[in-house]
Amino acid sequence: MIRSLYTAVSGMITQEAKQDVITNNMANAGTVGYKGDNLAIKQFKDVMIRNYDTVQNGKRIGKNIGSLSLGSAIDDTNIDFTQGDIQDTGKDNDFAVDGPGFFVVQRNNGVNTNQYYTRDGHFHVNMQGNLVNDSGDLVMGTNLATGVSEPINVGNGKLTADAYGNIRVDGQLKYKMQLANFNENNANNLLKDYKSLKKIGDNLYEDTGNNLALSNNITIRQGSLEKSNVNIINEMANMMTTMRSFETDQKVVQSIDETLGKTVNDVGKV
Repeated sequence: MIRSLYTAVSGMITQEAKQDVITNNMANAGTVGYKGDNLAIKQFKDVMIRNYDTVQNGKRIGKNIGSLSLGSAIDDTNIDFTQGDIQDTGKDNDFAVDGPGFFVVQRNNGVNTNQYYTRDGHFHVNMQGNLVNDSGDLVMGTNLATGVSEPINVGNGKLTADAYGNIRVDGQLKYKMQLANFNENNANNLLKDYKSLKKIGDNLYEDTGNNLALSNNITIRQGSLEKSNVNIINEMANMMTTMRSFETDQKVVQSIDETLGKTVNDVGKV
């Protein structure tokens, strides 16, 4: 009975975690370029139950009754990188990646300078004339005059870009926008490995597996933004299913608790 209590409680814990993931997805349904999360659930290893009631030659003999599952556990949180719908905005500083790939941004926290990756192309120009995202991170590009990787600086000029990320300022070609993919240099050039990407907040990703590969084959669209890939209807349905599963496990725990109470208070009486 105690084992069944552990099993039911483990189910409640995983369903609560799943509900947190669904809630976060719904909260970001309107976030530009946001990719929804999916909670992967695994099963604890089954244990073998043995009965020692049989006695032979004065010794108790074990007999296998069958296996017992000890419930579920959280395996991992997977990111769904399915592309969201692209919406035209008509704004020069808005960009969307059409297909696989990420924008490269640079963040300086005062101590270290780190590069991160994002699908959020809602950019604007800061006081220094640099192209930045909503968090103030610098959008990176390659200076075509020097070949050096640096923040894209447009000053007070008019920014235009073609589908391959070639940046013109007031009609003069100046930068190649840095666009990244991950583990794309494989035999058929089709498989993409995003398992090394980890969300760090602010709609940014960190590469934890050194699978970065800058690419010239990524297509972008100026004057457009990629919407979140979260389907709010599916998330609402998943939340209802999760809540019902949680309530079911909760009722099982209550039933076991009542049974244990009767065992202690009633059955144990002489």
